[in-house]
Amino acid sequence: MAEPEIKTPKEKKSDFSRRNFLKTATAAVSGAAALVASGQTLVAQEGQLEARRSAAVDQGEMTPAASRPGSDHMVDVFKSLELEYIAWNAHSFSMPLHESVINYGRNAKPELLTCLHEEVAVAMSHGYFKIEGKPMGACMYSSVGLQHASMGVYSAWCDLAPVYVILGNETGNPSSRSAQDPALLVRDFTKWDEQPVTLQQFTPSALRAYSVMMTPPYGPVCLSIDGRLMSEMVDKGMNLRIPKLTPNIPPQAALAAVRDIAKMLVDAEFPVLVTERAARTSAGLDYMVQLAELLQCAVVDNIQRMNFPSNHPLNQDASALQNADVVLALEAPRFTRNTAKPGAKLISITEADLSGRSNYWNFGRYQEADMSIAADGEATLPSLIEEVKRLVTSDKKNAYQIRGAKLADAHQKNREANQTAAAYGWNSSPLSTARIAAEVWAQIKNRDWSLVSPSNSLNGWVQHYFDFKKYYHHIGQSGSVAVGYAAPAALGAALANRKYGRLSVNLQTDGDLMYIPQSLWTASHHKIPMLTVMFNNRGYIKEIMQLQSVASRRNRSISNCHIGTMIDNPAIDYAKVAQGMGWYAEGPITDPKELAPALKRALAVVDKGEPALIDAVTQTI
Repeated sequence: MAEPEIKTPKEKKSDFSRRNFLKTATAAVSGAAALVASGQTLVAQEGQLEARRSAAVDQGEMTPAASRPGSDHMVDVFKSLELEYIAWNAHSFSMPLHESVINYGRNAKPELLTCLHEEVAVAMSHGYFKIEGKPMGACMYSSVGLQHASMGVYSAWCDLAPVYVILGNETGNPSSRSAQDPALLVRDFTKWDEQPVTLQQFTPSALRAYSVMMTPPYGPVCLSIDGRLMSEMVDKGMNLRIPKLTPNIPPQAALAAVRDIAKMLVDAEFPVLVTERAARTSAGLDYMVQLAELLQCAVVDNIQRMNFPSNHPLNQDASALQNADVVLALEAPRFTRNTAKPGAKLISITEADLSGRSNYWNFGRYQEADMSIAADGEATLPSLIEEVKRLVTSDKKNAYQIRGAKLADAHQKNREANQTAAAYGWNSSPLSTARIAAEVWAQIKNRDWSLVSPSNSLNGWVQHYFDFKKYYHHIGQSGSVAVGYAAPAALGAALANRKYGRLSVNLQTDGDLMYIPQSLWTASHHKIPMLTVMFNNRGYIKEIMQLQSVASRRNRSISNCHIGTMIDNPAIDYAKVAQGMGWYAEGPITDPKELAPALKRALAVVDKGEPALIDAVTQTI
């Protein structure tokens, strides 16, 4: 007969405390469903669990707070950067940091947002910045995760949007998900990256990443964190002080150059302002209006951002450039003098030249200009406005008023022409894109609204119907024109709008949603309210027309051009897709008379703090 095992007092104590602690933890997990129903029970059991933790620390079974893991310190650093959210795709390499965020950091500033795809995490962060003006974090695997996310990173790069990409890596015990230099995957389209090798190095690297990201021209950065650093215990002798973060001031154009520009604009017969991203903030929007009204000049806005009010009488289409004698391109480095009247003087003020690398579609293409200023457009506008004020005489003001009146008349005639064009197919089925834009506008125009999708949705009718006045009314385009950006970017923008009680409206194209439909789940899971109206024409219609054009030039039939371009047979039921991920949804709607009542029902759901989707089947163009 075997003798019973005899344990020392220490072993008995250890076994008893571990068993009790695990028993308590198991009970807490198994009772999770009950805790949802009672907040008081949750508080009570959390207190009991905390008491057990303290007892376990006393008995040597848990690490005391004084000797905490490196991932706790990382959370402190992220809090110092005021990262309100980190969009997170769960992965094993960052589990120590994951645990620190939700327990040590109490899942608050930063709060972890569950994303089912890495591209969703990055694009969500992209959209959030375009409303809030502050970056979010996006955390994922270093190699396989970043490969999924790379398209989102590229869109942020093209759109000058700062995204704080956090990569979980593992070099001590490498696997197929590890990488020696993970940021190499996106180095061509990020501003900066770092892979700290010690906790002491992590702190300044994290702050440096934020500083670089938030210095115009903005852009995404990557911080790769090895799991070893997350689990390394903090020693008191490490002196892990978090330095003060001091933002960099964007550079203004030199005063002498500003005075020369002001004189050229004031003396011009027909100056035109062209912009892509002159308004980095709401202040930039105000500056653009001030300068345009001082000069009573045309403004051509290519809607990459909310740069100028859409219904302002000075807002003109590109045809205004045919009469320009002086063109000021503000943060529009892709604009070429070939677009303007021959002989027109071109002045360029852009921060793109400050980066040393291209952030735009021009891929660093040289912009021929009569004056080229490497400075921040928004930062330069206040001094330019003052110089223009100083030079404008009463005689010039009278001439400007006449010019402004002509521009206002042209603006009004353009709007009237669009209204006439909108009437065609108004009662048709499937729905006309003009009618959808008009019906949505009728429902939201008296609310505090924000369009969280590109405004070129619905074939441009949004720009004709919606009255874009405030900076948050329009988040602009993606920069890269990548399919798959709009749905998760809308989600991030709606998250930013939630705290302000704004109505977020997403005019969602069908092909884009099917790239990353997982974003719908994140919206319902985190209770992010927004109204999504599908632009469901059941195909890649632009590509169909391009294919038809190619076939026609080759004298071949266009009857087969639906192959590889239509999203039909079967047609996707987007209402069912959304319902399966927790949304209120209606559709498919093909009768135009049903649209307005459906929108009202959906808005009632959004007003309760939940997302809602209307699947509108539209005409092809």
